[in-house]
Amino acid sequence: MTEDVITLYEAIGGDTTVRALVRHFYHLMDTLPEAAHCRAVHPKDLSGSEEKFYEYLTGYLGGPPIYMEKRGHPMLRRRHMFAEIGPVERDEWLLCFRQALDETIESEMLRNIIWDPVERLAHHMQNKE
Repeated sequence: MTEDVITLYEAIGGDTTVRALVRHFYHLMDTLPEAAHCRAVHPKDLSGSEEKFYEYLTGYLGGPPIYMEKRGHPMLRRRHMFAEIGPVERDEWLLCFRQALDETIESEMLRNIIWDPVERLAHHMQNKE
């Protein structure tokens, strides 16, 4: 007996869902007062950030490696060193991602699978106390 294995990307609904998740994430960051510090470290126009995050998240979840093909290895911490990311910015980022994840991905099991490594990554991105 063989089982077909699918990626998280496929399990959550592929491109449509990743785009919706990222769009909602940046909408929350841009509009929630409790995300103001996180928003402040981003450019005024979020479209470039949104596109890069969409590309990264697509590959991260097992979809096409768009980010790698366009921009090379993500080196996320290095690419974000210009931005001061402390506990407040990190936690606000996580607040937006958690809410976007909860409101975009129907399956609690899939949300939990995605959440743990994303939370660890956010802590890794912190570069100030």
